[in-house]
Amino acid sequence: MSAHEPTEGVIKFEAIHTQKELRAREHGHLACQITAWRAILARTGLVGQDPMRYDGAGYGNVSGRFGAPSSPPGRRSFLVTGTQTGGAECIDLDDYAAVHTYDIRENHVRSSGMTLPSSEAMTHGAIYDLSSTIRFVFHGHCPVIWQRARELRIPTTDPSIAYGTPAMAREVGRLYRDGTLSERRVLAMGGHEDGVVVFGPTPNEAGAILISTLADAYALVCAEQGGGLCPID
Repeated sequence: MSAHEPTEGVIKFEAIHTQKELRAREHGHLACQITAWRAILARTGLVGQDPMRYDGAGYGNVSGRFGAPSSPPGRRSFLVTGTQTGGAECIDLDDYAAVHTYDIRENHVRSSGMTLPSSEAMTHGAIYDLSSTIRFVFHGHCPVIWQRARELRIPTTDPSIAYGTPAMAREVGRLYRDGTLSERRVLAMGGHEDGVVVFGPTPNEAGAILISTLADAYALVCAEQGGGLCPID
């Protein structure tokens, strides 16, 4: 598996953003739900910032839907961590953006908050458009999973497709229609080094998929090392 594009954290859609504080009364509970899982992903290295990886850019992001489950595609509003917040040890509501609408064809996102939405916001929106039952999306960077996606039979996007683009959104839709992604609820981003995405109806279900996939990848490492698990890169 080879990375199509090494640069991380660059927004590739038109961000139509209103800078204003998000209200805890509206978004506080959802933010706490996804912040809890972000903390777990940070502790397992799936979200973070490392000067030795990706030219030192922050990586990984999490989101959760708000609003009516029956909202049409393109209007399935969600709260997502802001661009380049991966390296923050602790985050609060000011580190989130509320994405209100998104247009994959026109490649623009309308949002509000004290920070711009993650560069992966378009991909999050594309996943929410797959089914009204999808309420949470977690995107982490994990070499041990990404490098073994084929052995783990994880659906993988075309390596020629860059992250955060309309083409990536369409590719996610193709994988879902093929059936495997709708069952597994985890995908590897072939053109986005180490990128892995999971989704589910609750944060705990999405998180459990990611952690169990990580355990499966570690089991492969154990077998490769003849029963040992140290060191794991």
